[in-house]
Amino acid sequence: MSVYVGIDVHRKRSQIALVDQDGEVQVNRNVPNGVETVLGVIGDLPIGTPVAFEAAYGWGWLVELLEDYGYEPHLVHPLQCKAIASARLKNDKVDAATLGRLLRADLLPEAWIAPLEVRQQGALLRHRFQLVRLRTLLRNRVHAVLADLGHTRPAGGCFTGPGRAWLAELPLPDASRHVVDDLLAVMDALRPPIDALDRDLAACARGDLRITALRELPGVGVLTALAVVAEVGDITRFPSARKLASWAGLTPTVRNSDRTVRHGHISKEGSPWLRWIMCEAAQTAKRHPAFAPAYQEMARRRGKKIATTAVARKLLARAYHVLREVNDQQTTPRRATAAPQGRPHAPGELASLHETAPPRSMT
Repeated sequence: MSVYVGIDVHRKRSQIALVDQDGEVQVNRNVPNGVETVLGVIGDLPIGTPVAFEAAYGWGWLVELLEDYGYEPHLVHPLQCKAIASARLKNDKVDAATLGRLLRADLLPEAWIAPLEVRQQGALLRHRFQLVRLRTLLRNRVHAVLADLGHTRPAGGCFTGPGRAWLAELPLPDASRHVVDDLLAVMDALRPPIDALDRDLAACARGDLRITALRELPGVGVLTALAVVAEVGDITRFPSARKLASWAGLTPTVRNSDRTVRHGHISKEGSPWLRWIMCEAAQTAKRHPAFAPAYQEMARRRGKKIATTAVARKLLARAYHVLREVNDQQTTPRRATAAPQGRPHAPGELASLHETAPPRSMT
């Protein structure tokens, strides 16, 4: 007899429901998160049993557990699972049972489960971005202390060699000096892990045809290319460039009723990291001859922010076609051509790229 499993995952505990082929709930139990406790409920089920769960906080451990023990994981898109979101009676037992029944009926809006190596590369990149974001916050704090005391930053900045010497000689009150010295010490402590991450990421990029091809695009450097590859994963899961842009949240929302069509702001759904990195790349790409005329025309009509977002969407569309071409070359070697070598990155490119704050949320 076929069994379908629905799991409502939470941070410390999970609700597990077992639904039979007739849609009846056989077991509905709340257990602490862990290998032994979860297997205590589903451990006797046959290999290949389908298990559905929402993309909630901290779901990675559950995927690895299910894959290691031979079960078939199904990741559910939480925003599109309206059978749960709009239910009148909503609790953990109902949610878990609903996931199992939707899985049985093949009505689940599933999300892609990235392979472990892709998830690990994405985690490394996000960690690097967060460290750089922290360093940027510390720098802004130093600027705020100086501005509060009426000091103007030197032309070369406060954090170069001459700038650090200028800071050391600057007459500051005791409390302000203590704050500045502490901030500089934390910034110095962040430099070794960021440099180590840069070396590791540069090694990951070396020899990857996707990275080499993406770096031919305007505004795309090593980190941007790595982030696109890590966030997108298997490019063949997107049938068109517009589908990828929609998944990244870069397409406008549409409200259509009868003959009235209204276009709103971008949806901002999907991967915030991909959306952020493409907007960062667009800051450089909008000055390239391939994008500058369209950017200037749209900026005149709609404003610079909307025009920059449009450039980010077009740049992502080009990245889609580049990745599809590389994928086609790798799957049909006899027709493959030599990939472009791309520009060599400067020694300090990785360390200086994307100093602006990345998004605060992750999916």
